[in-house]
Amino acid sequence: MKNIVLALTAVAGLTLAGCSGMSTTEQRTLTGGAAGAAGGAALGAVTGGSATTGALLGGALGAGGGYLYDQAEED
Repeated sequence: MKNIVLALTAVAGLTLAGCSGMSTTEQRTLTGGAAGAAGGAALGAVTGGSATTGALLGGALGAGGGYLYDQAEED
């Protein structure tokens, strides 16, 4: 269990470090996609559905939402 936590922490740290050169549009789209994927996976698992399908749908919707939010903020 400790190895899994360590690996996830390392991946999260490297992922966040890679975001420093992104535009605000890219950051908001990525953040929306990640939040949507996490929420979709959790909802899929809790309701007895497929966590994978929930993550895919939630990620797509979240990325779209993040992009639309950024476009609204720029206008």
